[in-house]
Amino acid sequence: MAKNAPKKSGSPKKTAAKKPKQSARPSVTGKSLIIVESPSKAKTINKYLGKQYSVMASVGHVKDLPKSKFGIDVEKGFRPQYTVIKGKTAVLNEIKQAAKGADRIYLAPDPDREGEAIAWHIAEELNGDSDKIYRVLFNEITERAIKKALEHPVKVDKNKVDAQQARRVLDRIVGYKISPLLWEKVRRGLSAGRVQSVAVRLVCEREKEREAFVSEEYWSVTAKLEGRNPPPFEARLIQVHGKEATLSTGEQSQALVDKLRSKPFTVKQIEKRDRQRNPLPPFITSRLQQDAARKLRFSPKRTMMLAQQLYEGIEIGPEGPVGLITYMRTDSTRVAQEALDEARSFIQDRFGPDYLPAQANVYKTKKGAQDAHEAIRPTSVLRAPESLKAHLTKDHYQLYKLIWDRFVASQMTPARLEMTRVDITAGDALFRATGQVVKFPGFTVLYTESQEDRHAEKKAPTAEASNPPKAEEESEEDEERMLPPLSVGERLKLLGLDPKQHFTQPPPRYTEALLIKDLEEKGIGRPSTYHTILSTIVDRKYVEKVEGRLKPTDLGRVVNELLVEHFPDVLNVQFTARMETELDEIEEGEKPWVETVREFYEPFTKRLTKAQKEMRDVKREEIPTDIVCEKCGRNMVIKWGRHGRFLACPGYPDCKNTKEFVEENGKVRVVDNVEESKEICPKCGNPLVIKRGRFGRFLACSTYPQCDFTKAIGTGVKCPQSGCGGDLVEKRTRRGKTFFACSNYPKCTYALWNRPISTPCPECKAPFLVEKFDKRSGPKIVCLNKECGYEGEEKASIELPIGQTSSKK
Repeated sequence: MAKNAPKKSGSPKKTAAKKPKQSARPSVTGKSLIIVESPSKAKTINKYLGKQYSVMASVGHVKDLPKSKFGIDVEKGFRPQYTVIKGKTAVLNEIKQAAKGADRIYLAPDPDREGEAIAWHIAEELNGDSDKIYRVLFNEITERAIKKALEHPVKVDKNKVDAQQARRVLDRIVGYKISPLLWEKVRRGLSAGRVQSVAVRLVCEREKEREAFVSEEYWSVTAKLEGRNPPPFEARLIQVHGKEATLSTGEQSQALVDKLRSKPFTVKQIEKRDRQRNPLPPFITSRLQQDAARKLRFSPKRTMMLAQQLYEGIEIGPEGPVGLITYMRTDSTRVAQEALDEARSFIQDRFGPDYLPAQANVYKTKKGAQDAHEAIRPTSVLRAPESLKAHLTKDHYQLYKLIWDRFVASQMTPARLEMTRVDITAGDALFRATGQVVKFPGFTVLYTESQEDRHAEKKAPTAEASNPPKAEEESEEDEERMLPPLSVGERLKLLGLDPKQHFTQPPPRYTEALLIKDLEEKGIGRPSTYHTILSTIVDRKYVEKVEGRLKPTDLGRVVNELLVEHFPDVLNVQFTARMETELDEIEEGEKPWVETVREFYEPFTKRLTKAQKEMRDVKREEIPTDIVCEKCGRNMVIKWGRHGRFLACPGYPDCKNTKEFVEENGKVRVVDNVEESKEICPKCGNPLVIKRGRFGRFLACSTYPQCDFTKAIGTGVKCPQSGCGGDLVEKRTRRGKTFFACSNYPKCTYALWNRPISTPCPECKAPFLVEKFDKRSGPKIVCLNKECGYEGEEKASIELPIGQTSSKK
């Protein structure tokens, strides 16, 4: 049976998940207060309940460790010193006021560690009155699930709270202790993260593999052939003289081709075999992020934002807000019996009995997975994607359809294929053609998995995966080909012989999907953290995206080298995975959280003390080069600055000459510190170029110093102030934050923090929109007209003015 083949069972596998302690069922009289995390979830829940319920939103966490100090009392058992988050005092006061008039209080944040911590903090603020405070868990925001949860309330799970506290304290220790060291040794403003730093290490190590890779030449030979029956087909050379065909030069390949042209091509053997392709399990968080990245080109962050909204509730016409999917942070493939029954009934009615297995497909959840939540699935398969299309945005629809298709397909029969392999002789050479015929499509009528899906259990590509393919191996393209009817001994007509040159390729850089896959396989992080890890390492400028793949920056590489050298445990993949296991043990009540933190803290502080003395001082480091300063004749040195490494004259401050450079084969090469633009200097008529200065980018004359004209980079948007006539241009504060202001300053003081986009609002026809980044919902394009309120998705296709790039952080 294939590795991903579902097990057959009459009912889903029993879960061993620890059930929260049940609370005494509250009386049903009097007013009840329900507290959730988000206003959208509150709105959805509110429509299902009567007037005796009031639903409020905490809008995420209400308390956390302080930003201005360490906030952990090490001497008193690592006691966290929580404070109310800035801006949440008013929210808490409203909750407290509402709680005074409630007979019962139901704490209903998300059913995970972070949600449990939120519930615990709110309970503390309400004085932890156990007689009327309950915890309820919603795996889906539907009327049935909400009412069932309210009928079976539990108490706040202190073990789960302790697991969250342990993670938060560990992260604070690493971030608060290592970050100042990086400020001192590299540059101010840097930060380190316990899990994020390991992700950066993986990206850096992949880059080292690429740099160390030595490409090798190899050749393939493909014959285009025609039999008695159409169509023509192709066959690949796999053997010569009974051994694997290994052709390393063009001369070798051409000599063989010349020899084979005169040989008869004859069918030696035909092998047909039936093959079964099994459906994949419903989505867990990591697989959803990977599939959405591959099929929809969504970033993990965007995927989770959209999934959160589908879970919390979307307006569906007269029906109002409806939770469309189950909870989206899970690593379990378990599915509730009622959902299985509904899916099987739907498949029977929609596709017929041939597509319905005799028993429900039940999939094995990977070892170490938390089984508290179901797999990600639609709350009802009866809400087919097409029926909701008119009510969903394009992105919501695409993601919902992906989830719906995968879930329904997971409960369908396998696809049955007939695989054909034809061996063809030509002198001492053996060629092979492969193809397939679909005998029964099964689940593929609904969901077609990619090659990466089919090999989901394999590890991410490594250097070894880039070696020349074995001649006998069948490629995915070969398998998809249709072959004509052929017979053993049939003489084939040679239409062409094509020798082709190839080179072995270095291991590919990580995509976001591949990095998530690697993190998951190595046990680093949890489903709820993958998208945050990826966005953090890019936001911190440790990693950048190049053609959709992740590449370490110079800053990322040097920080990684320093941390690996001085904090090998913190940056160790196995150590980090073990910490995740210990957090699970804390949640299961098997280990005290303070013990886990102490075991980490004591050796960590010793390494910290040593690193403070011995860590390389990159900030003050000057590496000599052979590049001569054309202004004063000294040999320039490599230094570190705000934007990474650069060449500087050691004669500073007498000589302030600097240059950008690249390293090629160990040698330093100067590159122009400019980008071309299409603008012309109004003073001398020469082209303007984009340069980078102390306060950001600006336009300057390409003939400087003969012409010293400069100007700010425009956005292509006119100042909206009546009668001004100026342009909105890019500027930077003394602290390095980008903003956009009128070019007529100080006569006009109009300014924006958000980048203006020269696209009129499609709703109110305002002359421009702005690019906005929301911490909860991600990047979007919005209208500044408050009466309009237009919001749209961030479009990669929006054309920016010369040299302009996205400003989202």
